[in-house]
Amino acid sequence: MKTTTIRLYSLDYGNVKTYFAAALFILGNLALPQLCHLIPQGGLTLLPIYFFTLIGAYKYGWKVGLLTAVFSPVLNHLLFGMPAAGVLPAILLKSALLAVAAGYIANRSKHVSVPMLALVVLAYQLVGTLGEWAMLGNLTLALQDFRIGIPGMILQVFGGYLFIKYLVYK
Repeated sequence: MKTTTIRLYSLDYGNVKTYFAAALFILGNLALPQLCHLIPQGGLTLLPIYFFTLIGAYKYGWKVGLLTAVFSPVLNHLLFGMPAAGVLPAILLKSALLAVAAGYIANRSKHVSVPMLALVVLAYQLVGTLGEWAMLGNLTLALQDFRIGIPGMILQVFGGYLFIKYLVYK
């Protein structure tokens, strides 16, 4: 698949642009899950809480991604009650892993492609599933969450690619 060379940023916590970018991606992560929850089991299968974390971390670096990763699930929980408190630690773990993986891969590769995004998504999901197993003490439940989220992972890869290529990186 064709790759696109992109301009990446590595914003620091001392830069006001870091917080502005993170705020925009957090807003996206507040709105998208609300839309997905209109579909039965949409939150579980489409994994919308991770989408703008992926975009933010890939474009602006792991620090913007980490702010988005932490504040998106917490604010969604406080404002809308979803994700439920019981799954919040696992979602925070996966969100943080996603931010670090996306920022690292983008910084190393300097381009966006479907295989690169697939690598990011698989990395955070596989390591996150192991973490979820450790938290729950139940491998079956952790693997079930992974399996249920496969459509969302596919949407993250292809939707993320299209979003980054045609909207964010112009």
